Amino acid sequence: MGCSATLLPTPPYHHRHPTPTSPPKPHITRRNLLFLSTTLSFPTATISTALPPPPPPDTTITERVFLDFSICPNYFTNRNLGDDLSNCADSEPIGRLILGLYGNLVPITVSNFKSMCTGQSGSSYKGTLVHKNFPGQFFLAGKQGRKDKGEVRAPLKLIKNNESIESKAFILEHSRGGVVSLPLSENDDDDDIKMNPNYHNVEFLITTGPGPCPQLDNKNIVFGTVLEGLDIVTTIAAIPTYKPSENIRQYNDFAELLGDGRAKNARAIWNKPLKTVYISDCGELKVAKPTLSPSLP
Repeated sequence: MGCSATLLPTPPYHHRHPTPTSPPKPHITRRNLLFLSTTLSFPTATISTALPPPPPPDTTITERVFLDFSICPNYFTNRNLGDDLSNCADSEPIGRLILGLYGNLVPITVSNFKSMCTGQSGSSYKGTLVHKNFPGQFFLAGKQGRKDKGEVRAPLKLIKNNESIESKAFILEHSRGGVVSLPLSENDDDDDIKMNPNYHNVEFLITTGPGPCPQLDNKNIVFGTVLEGLDIVTTIAAIPTYKPSENIRQYNDFAELLGDGRAKNARAIWNKPLKTVYISDCGELKVAKPTLSPSLP
């Protein structure tokens, strides 16, 4: 008995295309967002916050005064000079300084200085010494104390100077020779004088050049400039001064460390001119125009 097999027809072959699928969605984490925020930059509007520069200080010269300087042939250290240096015979004139003062910038400082030059303060610079000289830097005058020692009598008719706590009073710098300044950090008045409730600081300094004195900036009040007589300033600056030896300096420092009050008294003659330089006359100069052109130091 034979077996037969029936072959079924083979279905036609069809090319099967893959079923399209959507791309996987990216998985965004907080870390991805943080990374993107630090790497992507977006344009931002720029807001200008620049302020206009402040106006320049008003250095209009509103007042002019003069100081006449002389030299006494004899050198006085701590001896009595007499009233208005009457014990100094045959004085030798050096010359006259004409100073321009910045009355708009520091009116109280200027008013008090002018009052000391004219004598309206009840005191005067006339007959008083240049008591310190730092060659190449500045010299000091107007120290208060005993008139018979060439020091200034305490003035009684001055305005209390509150400009020492105003920032605008310290804008100007000691940028060259001929700058006139009210010394606060370099003030040589004795402590007992400063403790007086009626104390007025009338000491002044003038820079001698040739260079600036940046160590004086922001500590002392610049209130004027030398208009005429820079050669007189140079002459005063060239006068030799007392210079202690290094051993004396070290001994003085040690005495001060121990609280010995004599140390400060000993330093009073350091940098003192070895010639008696003094203000032989002073006063105000009247001008046709009360306001002169500005003159920066």
